[in-house]
Amino acid sequence: MWTAAQLAVFLEATGEDSLFAFWWLAALRGLRRGELCGLRWAAVDLDRGLLFVERQRTTAGYQVVEGEPKTAAGRRAVALDKHTVAILSAHRSRQLAHRDKRHGNGQAWIDSGYVFTRKDGEPINPSYATTRFRKLTERAGLPPVRLHDLRHGAASLAHEAGADLKPCSVGDSGGTRGRRT
Repeated sequence: MWTAAQLAVFLEATGEDSLFAFWWLAALRGLRRGELCGLRWAAVDLDRGLLFVERQRTTAGYQVVEGEPKTAAGRRAVALDKHTVAILSAHRSRQLAHRDKRHGNGQAWIDSGYVFTRKDGEPINPSYATTRFRKLTERAGLPPVRLHDLRHGAASLAHEAGADLKPCSVGDSGGTRGRRT
């Protein structure tokens, strides 16, 4: 697991990466790779500063499998601080600008609804996220860690800061979520 200083180096080095918001959410909100790959904009409420983990995309061999979170407790609401909301808002703006540019150039764009997509709008493959993470780690000159270690690092950083680590379930969010679709 990286130190807080090493994590800061990684986030600084990846600030311009198209998946920066992915790395941010993994490192500072503790989301799993599959949860991030399965995250849809319909499950993100930037106005209220919440995202809802409802789906995951994993791999079984070379097949991508989408389904419910790993455990019942995995289905949850995740609070987002103002900086994280700003990062996701910027990510969404770049994604929409990219979509508009592709349409303007006569290129296809699939409105998949996913937060993290390929250049054509299709959701990213979880294996791609792992490979990309490894390459970015090497470029930043950091010791190798697993992408999943970012999740554990987030918990350690939150604990050191005195945060309550008990997750809230989606049902604890007060009934209707008031999400934008």
